[in-house]
Amino acid sequence: MTPDGKDPAGGKGPDAKMDVVEDVDAGAGAKPFDPAAAESPEDAHLLAEAEKIAQALGRMFPGICEVVLHDLRDPDHAIRCIENNLSGRQVGESATELGLARIRDPHYPSVIQNYANQFPDGRPAKSTSIGIKNAAGQYIAALCLNLDISTLSPITLTLSNLIATDPETRDAPLERLGDRSRRELREVIETTAAERSTTPRALPREAKKDLVRRLHEDGYFDTRNAAQTIGDLLGISRASVYTYARRDDDRG
Repeated sequence: MTPDGKDPAGGKGPDAKMDVVEDVDAGAGAKPFDPAAAESPEDAHLLAEAEKIAQALGRMFPGICEVVLHDLRDPDHAIRCIENNLSGRQVGESATELGLARIRDPHYPSVIQNYANQFPDGRPAKSTSIGIKNAAGQYIAALCLNLDISTLSPITLTLSNLIATDPETRDAPLERLGDRSRRELREVIETTAAERSTTPRALPREAKKDLVRRLHEDGYFDTRNAAQTIGDLLGISRASVYTYARRDDDRG
């Protein structure tokens, strides 16, 4: 139900996307609401239970989410309860266009979800309206949630700025925060050898050179005893490891 009394499903609400869950429980024989059945004990029970839900939802989200329960059995005085009053409406006020549409048409969508809305003072809102039917397939109530997103937008902007990174380094990290351990070196070297269907020590000389240069570029030489570890795994001397790495530097 829109805070400003407009019908989002009928195209009279704000121009925004919304999710509409089509009504699948309205049988072919469903009839519009019958005022003569307004005092049905079953309907009264449903309204009483829905009021508990409205109160609980309102108290779950104090100050930011208005929750309104409309009694569609009495459209001239439809608002039965309102929690976290953000729209300035009062209990006993009339139904909105959306409520009237449900009274007229039992096939009207039972759930209209997450549509853009606006409070009378201009604050943006995100709304959901849920129609409630009785056993006869008639709409007797609507539970409506109107979330004040004006209070959340600055937080969203702050968080977006907080987690933002420099686009120039986003795809090419300047460093790796993991420890370059002997185990990780072994995994990298063995994976490279496995891709060639061989073992690290059996790699051709040029392949070993390329691997050492790649390990150097990726920062593996920054850890203690890295050159010795690489040499042990590849079956070459520590001096050869540094020679392969220096050749890479010289080429730059």
